[in-house]
Amino acid sequence: MYIDDQDDISSNQRALYSFDELMLKYLNTVSINKRSYSRDVVSMKRLTPFFTGRDMAFLKASVVRAYINQRLGMQASPATINREISLLSAAINYACREWDWVIPNPAAGRKLKEPEGRVRFITETEASRLIRVASKNELAPHLADFLVLALHTGMRSGEILNLSWDQVNLSSRFIILSGEETKSGRRRSIPLNTRAHSAVMSRKAFSAKWCLGSDWVFTNRKGARIQSVKTSFASTCKAVGIKDFRIHDLRHTCAAWLVTAGVPLTEVRDLLGHRSITMTERYAHLSPENVRAAVARIEG
Repeated sequence: MYIDDQDDISSNQRALYSFDELMLKYLNTVSINKRSYSRDVVSMKRLTPFFTGRDMAFLKASVVRAYINQRLGMQASPATINREISLLSAAINYACREWDWVIPNPAAGRKLKEPEGRVRFITETEASRLIRVASKNELAPHLADFLVLALHTGMRSGEILNLSWDQVNLSSRFIILSGEETKSGRRRSIPLNTRAHSAVMSRKAFSAKWCLGSDWVFTNRKGARIQSVKTSFASTCKAVGIKDFRIHDLRHTCAAWLVTAGVPLTEVRDLLGHRSITMTERYAHLSPENVRAAVARIEG
């Protein structure tokens, strides 16, 4: 544990606001109702060895900095450290606001600069090869449809695999995701182009043949929901020769194709369900023609 002069304070002067009580109470009453609960639990496990037993009434900025430096020394990424510090800060703020705790928050505003987000995407030719090989995978007959839907809607892997038939409007060619089902917590409607619609219809035919009545769009022959495509996806990428390509990169690929085709960033943001345009701006460099057109306006 990091040692500072809090140990010199007599016991009758100290408040009883322990780190352990703070985090356990916050996770069990607040985080447990959030989509980020699992991630918060991981962050708490990282924080605990350093902060356990500490009286939060005397938490200092130097202690928080020491934790950050320790985590950097352990090769933790800035993004990971930021999540951990943000959890601590959120718990402190909540305790002060809702539980009337009188404690400082030296964790606030201490985010590290994060590197620019990963943007890895494949070409349409590579995507076609990937889908063609996936369609021959007898052990994962759902994979090709998963790839098509991901590439042509930009949906997250979890959104696709958790998709139920009551969320799909085949006649209007829309998928509706409620706020409980999206990362942003906001309702989102996703149009189905011809390719995406065909993929959903393929799943419909599969269900009709093997598991009529199953609620899930991506299901096995017994009607159980497909939990993951990681193994079949990795083996297919290897077979095609596509390296350093993750499942989430299918979403990046959809965004890259849209921006390259000239779709405005605001429309890409809405389709992908980004919380802000800042997240979508990572793809802005893929549309140099739009920038060229903009500067051309001042030539005259």
